[in-house]
Amino acid sequence: MSTRSVTILVVLGLVVLLLSQTLYIVTEKERAIQLRFGEVVVDDVPSGLHWKVPFIDTVAKFDSRVLTNNSQPERFLTVGRENLIVDAFVKWRVDRPRDFYRATAGDEFAASERLTAIANDALRAAFGVRTIFEVVSGDRDELIREVTRQVDEAGSSALGVEVVDVRIKRIDLPQEVSAAVFSRMESDREREAREIRSRGEEQAEGIRANADRQRTEIIANAYRQAQFVRGEGDAEAAQTYAQAFETDRDFYSFWRSLQAYNDAFSSDDLFVIEPDNAFFRFMHDANATTGITLSVE
Repeated sequence: MSTRSVTILVVLGLVVLLLSQTLYIVTEKERAIQLRFGEVVVDDVPSGLHWKVPFIDTVAKFDSRVLTNNSQPERFLTVGRENLIVDAFVKWRVDRPRDFYRATAGDEFAASERLTAIANDALRAAFGVRTIFEVVSGDRDELIREVTRQVDEAGSSALGVEVVDVRIKRIDLPQEVSAAVFSRMESDREREAREIRSRGEEQAEGIRANADRQRTEIIANAYRQAQFVRGEGDAEAAQTYAQAFETDRDFYSFWRSLQAYNDAFSSDDLFVIEPDNAFFRFMHDANATTGITLSVE
């Protein structure tokens, strides 16, 4: 290779090196700052192609996407001094690159560790003023909103980051208190069940008494109405009988006599009278008058 070719290659290499030290690209998923001798000269470089003074200026880039900080489960105390094992995570992103760089030198791991400490302090304070039942089955959304606000304020002030969300993945009871807590929850549920059952029995007694009262009123009204209808029927029957008996008084007298005899004697009784007896003549005249054959012995 000739000296001219070597010179050209050297010049091209220097040009490429100079361009690489002069131009840089910030993508849409990045945040960047430009420094000169360690001092920030551009605190938030927008995305695109930019230039800097070669060998003097440097560029620090950070991920602008939402990052998830998963920490180890921690023990927290409730207001009743019960221990809870809480597994939570924090979602955050770089909000002010200059402050983030000054606080962490651009180290995401260091920022994650500090955010974990801030989140644990906020969770410890929130759990410390609540009972175990409020934490487990109460309004957890309110607790999350309160903790997220506190962590966001602290993270923004100390690290220049925005905390998007703080979430509790799991809440466990230590083994030594699980049985006691479950027993207490069971006794509370039984007490509530007894109260509900007692109220139900009281309501049932009221309903049963009301039903008995309505039944008595219905039966009394029905009996009164039946007696009224029966009285009207008896009156109409008596009037009908009276009209029928007025047609033939002798037959009515004879019919009443037969009813009296029928009530007085049974089928096994023997009624003996003399042929010249007045009753015998009456029976004979009744046979002739009514056409009814009566056997007399």
